[in-house]
Amino acid sequence: MSQQGGRPTAHEDDWWGQLYGDFTEDTGPTAAPDSLDDRFASAAGTVNQHSGAGISGAGAAVPAPRADTDAPPGRSTFPPGLPKPPGFPVESPPADEGPPQPAPVPAPGPGQPAPPTPAPRPLDYVGDGPPTYAAAPTALPPADPDDLDDLVADTVLDGARYGACTLRAVSLRGDSARYRGEPRRDSLLTARFGTGEHALILVAMATGARATPGAHRAAAEACHWIGRAVGRSHPKLAEDIRAARRGDLKSGLHRLTDRSLGKLRASAAEQGIEPEEYAATLRCLLLPADPECRTRVFFGVGTGGLFRLRNGEWQDIEPRVTDVTGEPVVGFGSLPAETPEGDRLTMDLGITTPPSPYDQAPEPPREPFRFRASVARPGDTLLMCTGGLADPLRGEPELAAHLTGRWSDPEPPGLAEFLADTQVRVKGYADDRTAAAVWEA
Repeated sequence: MSQQGGRPTAHEDDWWGQLYGDFTEDTGPTAAPDSLDDRFASAAGTVNQHSGAGISGAGAAVPAPRADTDAPPGRSTFPPGLPKPPGFPVESPPADEGPPQPAPVPAPGPGQPAPPTPAPRPLDYVGDGPPTYAAAPTALPPADPDDLDDLVADTVLDGARYGACTLRAVSLRGDSARYRGEPRRDSLLTARFGTGEHALILVAMATGARATPGAHRAAAEACHWIGRAVGRSHPKLAEDIRAARRGDLKSGLHRLTDRSLGKLRASAAEQGIEPEEYAATLRCLLLPADPECRTRVFFGVGTGGLFRLRNGEWQDIEPRVTDVTGEPVVGFGSLPAETPEGDRLTMDLGITTPPSPYDQAPEPPREPFRFRASVARPGDTLLMCTGGLADPLRGEPELAAHLTGRWSDPEPPGLAEFLADTQVRVKGYADDRTAAAVWEA
């Protein structure tokens, strides 16, 4: 097509077909230039000849645009109706146009907000120096291809809101286990039994015995058994909590704990190992979904922590061993709590006598049952945790101060924020950490 918009001539069709048509046979190498650049130069020269430019070759001038086109002055176009050859320059800016400049950002004037500042990085550690181990996981635990259900995730995070309380719960592998590629010995269970205002929320956490190969399995089994026992008894437990029947609650939960940890001893016997090698501490929290009931019930066996943040100060409300009058728990070496028919038995209180060379070695000390029922106030934060967090919280004032500042806000933190708060490290404390915190509206 010519620049004036007329119909293409046979000559134009002929040269274009010779250059780009499919019918031209490959005649092999020739003395004439036949590269892609040479063909483009020839095409550009032919176009200029038809437009009257009279200049051919690689430096051929581009024809001026038609008068009736929309192209702005100084912009080049290819004659309409013809496909553009490879490399044809289009829409080149005029010489007097520079590169596009970003629009200036005006400075904030009086009364206008300043641009937001980047959020600070989460605190990694407190104390006089960083811990020895790396802050992030390094080695994964070994896996058995035939028993992949035995794998334990490095971190578990959960949360909920019921009645007047908001729950945040986390269980994460300690620095030492992360470095050595050992599984997390702590286990966490959060469960809701029932519906509506009659629902009961259970948080259970357990820690397997140190330096035993099945520690993570024992902890998970302890949480499983107590969850099943509480779930089956939740209507009666929820009723006792609302009616503030402290005595009934304590005896009932003691019995459920006996049964649950007693099953660990049965599992140890089935595996042919000593009961102490398949044992676990167990700590539980019961939260009624009824917004009119603010009774919070803690029970369990073994060490850990129970704290309350009230009016900006931490209170250690863990039931002391010297204050506990309950009987020892069956999962820690005592006799069965009841007969198969359900009759209660008098339990061995663990009074030791001098060992005889003809007798077996005495059983390890038995942990007493711990119980506490308390009434929460608006603004309280209740924290139940395993020893991995309880020990540094008691031993490092800077960690307690940090969590006081973080958790004194009436608005509970999000899940990611709660995880960041609970994994602030302290040198010398490298165990697994499992924690459940409850914010009272």
